[in-house]
Amino acid sequence: MKTNLVFFTKDKPTERIWYYDLSGVKVGKKTPLTLAHFDEFSKLLPKRADSPSSWTVDHTARVEKAREDARPHREKAAELDAQAKDLVNKVRDKKRANNGNGRKPDPELDALEEKLKAVERQSREATAKADDIEAAAYDLTAVNPNRKSEEDTRTPAELLDFIAAKGQEADAALARLRSLISP
Repeated sequence: MKTNLVFFTKDKPTERIWYYDLSGVKVGKKTPLTLAHFDEFSKLLPKRADSPSSWTVDHTARVEKAREDARPHREKAAELDAQAKDLVNKVRDKKRANNGNGRKPDPELDALEEKLKAVERQSREATAKADDIEAAAYDLTAVNPNRKSEEDTRTPAELLDFIAAKGQEADAALARLRSLISP
């Protein structure tokens, strides 16, 4: 089970986030988590020092970058809101002008109302996109940037050769088993 411990400093806005990764520790029934697993953590914690198992994220810069990345979407939403306001006025004026027509269909009014709906939808989408970008800055999910990834660098041809070799091993093992059970 994954567990995260989060510590906050009272009365101060979060400027930096320090992470410590214990995901390399395998814990089970016979290998419980002990205080010894926290020795390095205890040494690094007072200074929030970086190590292969710990790193620091500049939260203030992360939030500013998210706001900057969201800005074009916010600006687009503001433009669309202005268009929608203009369209609302046009729809209202058109309805007033058509008030004496009774219930006759007005294709121009219908087109304005459809355009208004489309512009409002686009505005909501742009706002939602900006909100998502800004909210992502507060996601505390940690991925250790110091961890070495074990990437398979074999070519497709090498992978096919490996699969063929394993297939031959399986065939040989099956042949041995068949010889053991045949009379």
